[in-house]
Amino acid sequence: MGPKKASSANPAGKRVKITMEMKKEIIAKYESGVRVSELARLYTKPQSTISTIVANKTAIKEAVLAKGASLFSKQRSQVIEDVERLLLVWINEKQIAGDSISQGIICEKARKLHDDLIRKKPATSGDVSEFKASKGWFERFKNRSGIHSVMRHGEAASSDKKAAEKYVKEFKDYIDSEEMQPEQVFNCDETGLFWKKMPSRTYITEEEKALPGHKPMKDRLTLLMCANASGDCKVKPLLVYHSETPRAFRQNNVVKANLCVMWRANSTTWVTRDLFYDWLHHAFAPTVKNYLMEKKLDLKCLLVLDSAPGHPSDLAERLSRDMSFIKVKFLPPNTTPLLQPMDQQVISNFKKLYTKAMFQKCFEETSDTRLTLREFWEDHFSILICVNLIGKAWEGVTKRTLNSAWKKLWPQCVEERDFEVFGANPRGPMPVVESIVALGKSMGLEVSGEDVKELVEEDNELTTEELQDHLQQQEARPEETASEEGREKLRKLPTSKIKEMCAKWVELQTFMDENHPDTATASRAGDYYNDTVMAHFRKVLKEREVQTSMDRFVVRQRSSDSSWS
Repeated sequence: MGPKKASSANPAGKRVKITMEMKKEIIAKYESGVRVSELARLYTKPQSTISTIVANKTAIKEAVLAKGASLFSKQRSQVIEDVERLLLVWINEKQIAGDSISQGIICEKARKLHDDLIRKKPATSGDVSEFKASKGWFERFKNRSGIHSVMRHGEAASSDKKAAEKYVKEFKDYIDSEEMQPEQVFNCDETGLFWKKMPSRTYITEEEKALPGHKPMKDRLTLLMCANASGDCKVKPLLVYHSETPRAFRQNNVVKANLCVMWRANSTTWVTRDLFYDWLHHAFAPTVKNYLMEKKLDLKCLLVLDSAPGHPSDLAERLSRDMSFIKVKFLPPNTTPLLQPMDQQVISNFKKLYTKAMFQKCFEETSDTRLTLREFWEDHFSILICVNLIGKAWEGVTKRTLNSAWKKLWPQCVEERDFEVFGANPRGPMPVVESIVALGKSMGLEVSGEDVKELVEEDNELTTEELQDHLQQQEARPEETASEEGREKLRKLPTSKIKEMCAKWVELQTFMDENHPDTATASRAGDYYNDTVMAHFRKVLKEREVQTSMDRFVVRQRSSDSSWS
């Protein structure tokens, strides 16, 4: 019998490189119960190769390599690996914000990240001094990460404007056909908030920068804000933080249901699809239903959304029967900055009001107590105070501001009035920005209107350091953000059930790999779920196995001691 022919997967008979991600996948399947012989068959590798991978699983798990990097080829620079990990966080932030991203923009950001990392970290022998972010690198990065919805070179912003103009007409036609009133039409949008951050030139910020490991100014949360076109119905905001129960909540016995926000937590502080649906069910639907009944309007409403990752494209089909009165329309891709009402000064005005409330709180506390500004800021300004200030600021966003925000998408619903400059009423109170500056100076802070503008608007573009902080939060262990109720539920979960589910997950992964038409996207989704969810359960199994072995050893030791006595 002659030698075996090369498989169809490798027609040239060449040696197929084993990537780090493939090794991690093999280890995960092995730990869930798949035999070495079966793994060798699945991956068309000798059993000795699979056994070597399994034997070195500890070292492989600890290795930090981006998807696609090969150990049989020249390893890519660790700096490039870090650039790609940070770039994925940045891309997700851009998608959440509804910003257009093209190949050119991504490559430019990659070069900026690389320069920043090289500047902060002296190059080693494995690092490269120059990174071109070439077209070839971009294609490989796109395949490794599974990113999509990226505009190609040459697609100009004018196409977005054209799409926006077309959608405005379609939107009006839809509103007219459905006989919707401004009270029945809503828009929601997410925004990031560095809740404990002073303007960059104040001495508070300068001191925080000088303290290694102590940077509360980098603490970030995400808010989902929603209101209707008439401006008289605001829905309770969704707030996503990285801690389920912060220390300030425990110290003050906070009942989360009584907060002015819907409090949720995850390690990324992003609004996921599950969290969005949770907010829709528990906040949006009941609030809107009660509002429409009080207004004696037909029980129907329209929710206008952008295509952020947390907004399911099949949302309309997922709505339960008690939310059937909600209709959903998505803004066209890359038109969010042009059309989305919440982006038309609503969120920026909210942030100015939050900053004013924050300065006012600092001023009151330092005036009424013996605390210095530094002492209050470092030791007493907590996330609980922040939540109360968020409620105050959201309440301060006026009906006029909310209604005016629809001028670009639905101009017919905007009431005629004189042009309004936010907070600039000559016969009313001092404009918001001027109030912030005055409060700051009264506390000895050097702050100007430009500083306030920078503070309010800079959240739209995370710096390299902020991306690193955000990535570090994402990679936090699940148990660090799990609630006590969740940990107790896990302790009661039978080991046999965990093993059964891990085996089914391996089966599902294999099915997706073999049958999904978009391999890159399916692989990315599977890897994310595998690394963030299933890895936790495999770790639990491993810990239980170790504990069982220790228990058996103790029992044998006691039996041995008894036989000698």
